[in-house]
Amino acid sequence: MQIYLVGGAVRDRLLNIESHDKDFVVIGATVEQMLSLGYTQVGKDFPVFLHPKTGEEYALGRTERKSGSGYTGFTCDFNENVTLQEDLIRRDLTINAMAMDDDGNLYDPYHGKEDLNNKVLRHVSEAFVEDPLRVLRVARFHAKLHHLGFKIAPETLELMAKISNSGELKTLTSERVFLELNKALKTRSPHIFISTLRKCGALKEVMPEIDALFGVPAPAKWHPEIDTGIHSLMTLERLCTFTDNSVTRFGMLCHDLGKGITPKDKWPHHYNHGELGLIPLKSLCERLKVPVEYEQFAQIVVRYHSYMHNLYQSGAKGLVKLFDSIDAQRKPQRVEPFALCCKCDFLGRTGYENRAFPRYDHFLKMLEIYQSVTAKESVEAGFKGMEIKDDMTRRRVLAFESFINTLPQSETDNSDNERKATAEEIKESSFKL
Repeated sequence: MQIYLVGGAVRDRLLNIESHDKDFVVIGATVEQMLSLGYTQVGKDFPVFLHPKTGEEYALGRTERKSGSGYTGFTCDFNENVTLQEDLIRRDLTINAMAMDDDGNLYDPYHGKEDLNNKVLRHVSEAFVEDPLRVLRVARFHAKLHHLGFKIAPETLELMAKISNSGELKTLTSERVFLELNKALKTRSPHIFISTLRKCGALKEVMPEIDALFGVPAPAKWHPEIDTGIHSLMTLERLCTFTDNSVTRFGMLCHDLGKGITPKDKWPHHYNHGELGLIPLKSLCERLKVPVEYEQFAQIVVRYHSYMHNLYQSGAKGLVKLFDSIDAQRKPQRVEPFALCCKCDFLGRTGYENRAFPRYDHFLKMLEIYQSVTAKESVEAGFKGMEIKDDMTRRRVLAFESFINTLPQSETDNSDNERKATAEEIKESSFKL
């Protein structure tokens, strides 16, 4: 019986980057032997065991044969005669098909180390096309390693496109698609995950609401990059320089979904796209079974991000209404991530990268003012029931007016090279005082 460290742990060790998971393969062993050594068997599809002391996963070496559709349509063989080379050939990429023994000796039958050195993501064998999940996995690895200069081999990208065009992606469960998306959102370059899926034709299959943004024009005056899909990726890339929070990143990815369904006769303008965006957002979240925390935060980003560009246009009353609408009273922890998404919506445009966005800081200051007005003072003043809320609103409006008067006129006039809302936008918007 031989035990080897395999997969991502070997890859990351050779890249000298942090790795949280360790996976081991056991060659020349049976289920009965593993159980006799105190390992605990888990999983129904194939024998995986937990180490009796470390709890780390050990899998018996196996071969696979395609026997059905989807990423679960395989027949596996776990007999003790399976070799290390046979086990490694079933893996997706050469950089994930390496093994290392306890002495640090590297086993690399498919030249993964060479591809690491050349910064290439390459499939191990033609069997790559048998598993549709590999399209998402390769896109995720591209997002993880893009900052190191990794590229996908052209022949591997061709196979990814072949899978995308085969209809096999439809066999992936919603939970699995979101799992890969969520892992990608936690990488250094989640925008690469999206762009890679689109490049191989997979994005329209797994996230059509996002794919619908590409090719949708925006006014060149405010969006020099023109394309809404490109803008969305630029905002996500920019956001990643400020936060690694996957909930915030999901909200940023979705912020312009409404532009994908605005009437084409209105293009390149997208009036009321914030409210319209709630429709495709709901569709996306229901289909992928997105966690409630992600969906609720995305809702406020989608619905209200545009108001940051015209923050003072409705005066202090409008500002109080906005804070009420994003539920700043009960969930103040969402305000800073929301403001950050608005900031990156502004900065994520061609030529805007180094522009100032003082409204982010001002908005957080207004949160402090908003929170400083409490119900206790209203109660002590003799107000009751709904009168308490009305009095709190009145005092918040007065406090906001005082704060606004301290700001430069260039800020309150919306003259920071960002537009004012048009009369048509204001008319069509449901955000009314």
